[in-house]
Amino acid sequence: MKRSLLLVFLLLLTLPLAVQAQDELPDLGGETISIAVENAYPPFNFIDEETGEPAGWDYDAVDEICARINCVPEYIETSWDGMIVAVSNGEFDVAADGITITEERDEIVDFSIPYVSIVERLMARVDEDRFATVEEFIANEELVVGVQLATTNYNTAIELVGEDRIVGYDIYGAAVQALIAGDVDAVIIDDVAGQGYVGENAEDVQLFEDGLTQNGGLGFIFPEGSELVAAFDAALTSMIDDGTLDELNVEWGVAGGEEEAVELPDLGGETISIAVENAYPPFNFIDEETGEPAGWDYDAVDEICARINCVPEYIETSWDGMIVAVSNGEFDVAADGITITEERDEIVDFSIPYVSIVERLMARVDEDRFATVDEFIANEELVVGVQLATTNYNTAIELVGEDRIVGYDIYGAAVQALIAGDVDAVIIDDVAGQGYVGENAEDVQLFEDGLTQNGGLGFIFPEGSELVAAFDAALTSMIDDGTLDELNVEWGVAGGEEE
Repeated sequence: MKRSLLLVFLLLLTLPLAVQAQDELPDLGGETISIAVENAYPPFNFIDEETGEPAGWDYDAVDEICARINCVPEYIETSWDGMIVAVSNGEFDVAADGITITEERDEIVDFSIPYVSIVERLMARVDEDRFATVEEFIANEELVVGVQLATTNYNTAIELVGEDRIVGYDIYGAAVQALIAGDVDAVIIDDVAGQGYVGENAEDVQLFEDGLTQNGGLGFIFPEGSELVAAFDAALTSMIDDGTLDELNVEWGVAGGEEEAVELPDLGGETISIAVENAYPPFNFIDEETGEPAGWDYDAVDEICARINCVPEYIETSWDGMIVAVSNGEFDVAADGITITEERDEIVDFSIPYVSIVERLMARVDEDRFATVDEFIANEELVVGVQLATTNYNTAIELVGEDRIVGYDIYGAAVQALIAGDVDAVIIDDVAGQGYVGENAEDVQLFEDGLTQNGGLGFIFPEGSELVAAFDAALTSMIDDGTLDELNVEWGVAGGEEE
């Protein structure tokens, strides 16, 4: 299935990310792209009552994205109930409607990276005196809830009160107006959209503080295989890096508010097998002083298991067969700084990304034959070392062709080959490259210019694994309380200072 990037652009909003220079962004050559919008879902998209014109976060965000990647957005109003299927069928290039990332939807469309994380909340009238908590609402079987049809909020309503107590509406504005009129007793809605409606009806409705669930975040959707996914992701990443996305989110109130701690899954002490390479610092490696395994992966997975009550069993395995082994169910999880790609996501499920990564060129510190990436590419006598079966290997093929590549089973061997003069450079992810530079500071250096910005790193699982949601929930809680950021700083998993 396609990328399960569940959640987190709260993740990517709060992590220091690898910055991509503006001139490295894709150029769509002024292409016109059709954007499906509902115009009925504030603050994302709506018709401004004063001007009669469309407005909202979606318009500002997509306009900014197109300014960066040279495209022309053509906004087309369409109803929510058929929007996802219409995009899946190729009727629109993109849909922008505060769309929650879910496994089910991701079977028929591709998602962008998430741009915000959302908590679902209960909305009630301000003068409501029959219930003061979510639990009291659920317990009173006479009360009914209004929800927009075909949404994740509708699914949550079914879980909480059953279909007999639900009234469905085509648009959320109708559900909110029904609440104000007394036709329903509450509405379940995403926090951000709920704040938009409260802003418009502050004298009539309120949001309860207790969060119902934390969902997988919101993203743009595209037809499967669309090349626009990578272009939008690159633009969104650059907007995160320079603060533009954060400014937009603050301007439109798209920040989810201060969130209540969401109850984490409890795996009941289950032992889960974790595949690691132990040869990819700073993610996993054998500490030379202690002889013991160490790295970001160990600390992060230990913390995740402490939160969701599982016992990690780390099993060393080689990189070249790791993804297939997980796909075949030989391991429950693999933790190895694994880049999220469409191709890999066809056979495994990914967690939400925990960091974004830039690929860089590593050279010897005394290198005098080239001083830039372009000079290296231009000199056809130079060869590059890369670990086999990696995204870095694919990048090397694109840059210099297979005849100038020397493949290695582990990155440590490629770096040692560089030091020994067997190869002239190495292509490596920024974070891992910093780890090897830290170990060999007198011998190797990383060039400042980033080669590419990839889709981030995530844990992988067999397709359909229930551990994905559990890991995502734990990662989200680690983002929210700052633990993930602390781990990333401690291990240098932050992409370095960027272009």
